[in-house]
Amino acid sequence: MTASPNTALVVGAGGVVGGAALDHFLSQDGWRTIAASRHPPEGGDGLRCVAVDLLDPESCRAALATCRDVTHVFYAAYAKAADPLKETVTNLRMLVNLTDMLEAGAPDLKHIHLVHGQKWYGNHLGPYRTPAREDDPRHMPPNFYYDQQDFIENRQRGKDWTWSAVRVQAPLGFSLNSPMNQVLIVGVYGSICRALGIPFHFPGSQGCFDALYQVTDPKLLGRAMHWIATQPQCANQAFNVTNGDQFRWRNLWPRLAAFFGAPVGEVRTRSLVDMMSDKGPVWDRIVAEHGLRKHRMDSLANWAWGDFVFGSAFDNLSSTVKVRKAGFNDCVDSEEFYVSALESMRSERVIP
Repeated sequence: MTASPNTALVVGAGGVVGGAALDHFLSQDGWRTIAASRHPPEGGDGLRCVAVDLLDPESCRAALATCRDVTHVFYAAYAKAADPLKETVTNLRMLVNLTDMLEAGAPDLKHIHLVHGQKWYGNHLGPYRTPAREDDPRHMPPNFYYDQQDFIENRQRGKDWTWSAVRVQAPLGFSLNSPMNQVLIVGVYGSICRALGIPFHFPGSQGCFDALYQVTDPKLLGRAMHWIATQPQCANQAFNVTNGDQFRWRNLWPRLAAFFGAPVGEVRTRSLVDMMSDKGPVWDRIVAEHGLRKHRMDSLANWAWGDFVFGSAFDNLSSTVKVRKAGFNDCVDSEEFYVSALESMRSERVIP
């Protein structure tokens, strides 16, 4: 007899990570795929879509009533809140509501996979131990990653299903639904520098310019999520995942300037929020002149996030030894990938 196919439920399907997971599983034989989010993408071949408000138990119940065949959940949902405590309460409640409904309505559930990031190690608070390892001590809470993992770890005990988590650094890709997307920031900023005929200056700190940094190819991440969620040796554990290398902005910046056709600049520390506050009309003119897809500048680039990324004057590094020792050895050249991510945005007429 032929084994029944697995069904991947991708929660938070509209973001960079969720989109990467969707693309990956749609290409896999033996997998059905369901996209779940507040505003799910339009269904294509082999893709089912459900709209769900994870903060509303009734919405979860109604949406998941059609998803009884779910075997694997890839949870990439995130809700921004006014402060870390509210963020923790909100994001934990979303996961609890979903898990309640899955346990009640998905009898073949095998695995729940959480997507977390480097804030697990406190990189949003200042310098931290690098390269960060999965068993490093936690920082002073609140941190909703901690609450989510503690919940899922406790909920899983004695159950037939298992859990895992990926801790990813800077996944790069085009998504209007991702508030933490630095490649869009660089793409819009560089395009405006080119249009205004000014050098492509590094807007962050000198320390950031010189520090070591990591990013992640969403395609590699999709493969890693699939692999971690289906390998018995990875059950009930968390793993760092990045491209597997490091770079310094000072080495990458000239390549990015060449991509935009702008003179390479120097470090000129200035808030992107302030610098770009009046550049909406410039962007609108660029869109019109180059026939780009009509997105407002502020819908593409979260300048406050750019100030955070380019203001961290310390290494942002995590060790990927654990996932490699478990058997996942994919890697990507990050400098080449960064340029290719911008090229993809150009080919999609997001930037000129």
